[in-house]
Amino acid sequence: MATLEGTEFDCLRIGELRGGTLCVELDRPSRLNALTFEMFDELSLLCDVLEREEEVRVMILTGAGRGFCAGLDLDEAARLPAMSAGEMLVGQESWARGITSLRRLTKPVIAAVNGAAAGAGLSLALAADIRIASTAAVFTAAFVRIGLSGGDCGSSWLLPRIVGLGHASEIMLTGRLVDADYAKEIGLVNRVVEPDELLDSALALAAEIGGNSPFGLRLTKQVLQVNVDAPSLEHALELENRNQVLSARTEDMAEALEAFRARRPPQFTGR
Repeated sequence: MATLEGTEFDCLRIGELRGGTLCVELDRPSRLNALTFEMFDELSLLCDVLEREEEVRVMILTGAGRGFCAGLDLDEAARLPAMSAGEMLVGQESWARGITSLRRLTKPVIAAVNGAAAGAGLSLALAADIRIASTAAVFTAAFVRIGLSGGDCGSSWLLPRIVGLGHASEIMLTGRLVDADYAKEIGLVNRVVEPDELLDSALALAAEIGGNSPFGLRLTKQVLQVNVDAPSLEHALELENRNQVLSARTEDMAEALEAFRARRPPQFTGR
């Protein structure tokens, strides 16, 4: 059992804070970290807790063992046909919230995909801001292969925005496996590394991101997520202008300018 800010987690392993980076593992390695209904709730709870953790600047999400996340556990999936439509809708909304809470988290999230990311596991990776994959990683929108709709937990919204509609259609309609190299080719992942380099690569990227001001990172994540769907350049500029005005009034911007003049690294406080 792992704890964070006094909150206990049964299915997540919380690592040590490394210079503002927190590594979290999905912790059911014997089941390739397949998601239980409880895990969805824990993911939502994790993000709620992290919003209060000022020392955490960036989160890395990965899987324990040889898998990232094999999707919904088959034992849990076997319970679905016996649910009424109303019961499943309540559950579906809760499960989707577990995934989308990562996207809504105001801190940057890096998915270090170390193995299979299937079904809801794919959605989990898509909800991150950046994806780094090991050569052992594979991706699949497996829902369509078990008689369900190919879109679940936000995948039909997230995937086309990351890889484009054509690639997303092929992946979701076939349910086929996408290996790491093809994922890199279509932009599903940012980079591919050897398995023993995955965590170090994610930590190095997290350190580079976390070296910037926390408020600036928060507004940058926000503006990227909102303006990807902005109806016009003018709409995008409205949010950019607002964010620049807000960030220009922080102590961290004054510190950044002073550090630049003094040719020293800035010491950001998030204020």
